[in-house]
Amino acid sequence: MRRGLTIAAIAATLAADLAAGQAIAPVRPIRAQTIIAEGDLQVLDEDAPGAVTQIAALVGREARVTLYTGRPIMGDQVGPPAVIERNALVRMRYAQGALTIATEGRALDRGGVGERVRVMNLASRQIVTGRVGTDGSIEVGQ
Repeated sequence: MRRGLTIAAIAATLAADLAAGQAIAPVRPIRAQTIIAEGDLQVLDEDAPGAVTQIAALVGREARVTLYTGRPIMGDQVGPPAVIERNALVRMRYAQGALTIATEGRALDRGGVGERVRVMNLASRQIVTGRVGTDGSIEVGQ
């Protein structure tokens, strides 16, 4: 009995071999809360599980922790640039059908567009979690 490989299986194996042997690392230390530029990055010829493998996936992202020279960058060490700073006054918004409620709150976390942050309602002192909108407001209750 002969075993044959399909073209799709061969292509998948080659793609896995190419991606498995590289990781992206900074060329210099990058401090937390710094936006990453293409010139800050280099390709390493090492396999690091969980490491980012494409430079394009990191450009324009913000370092969540200090990234050190020559160490592979893990996916959870970067995120979208923050538009909400901790302790900033923010507009909280709840919308359900035709009902919309808006009030002010104080951000308890830093966050970028689409990320979830904790916010304290200034009127009631209740702490809620919401998602950061493109305009810097917090959408709660969804």
